[in-house]
Amino acid sequence: MRISSLFVGIAFGILLIKSEVASWFRIEQMFLFQEAHMYLIIGSAVAVGAASVALIKRLGLHTVDGEQPVLKVKPFHKGTIIGGVLFGLGWAITGACPGPIFAQIGSGQMLALVTLAGALVGAYLYALLKSHLPH
Repeated sequence: MRISSLFVGIAFGILLIKSEVASWFRIEQMFLFQEAHMYLIIGSAVAVGAASVALIKRLGLHTVDGEQPVLKVKPFHKGTIIGGVLFGLGWAITGACPGPIFAQIGSGQMLALVTLAGALVGAYLYALLKSHLPH
């Protein structure tokens, strides 16, 4: 099972690099509203996700554990806005959200190691300060 997961991860990383989703240039163009490339990819991902959820519900599929999948509605609060702004700033500055960091490293963009370190520090700080943050 783990070896197949490795191959799926490698294939996904190649897809991220070849589609230029992990390209700092494409991220910059998106945030400057100069190009629709990333918006089209994000929009198609949302459409595929929505269609997949609808199909899972319609066919009555279950998880590998035999359970009915449940989508939990999360409450909206000011922490959502703060987290979203921090995530967006990090994405705009580094050119990567968490998934493409590894694709960038795998493609030889060693500066992405700094991004990875920042993501790990951010996750650690969140865990450390979680009880003091708005949830």
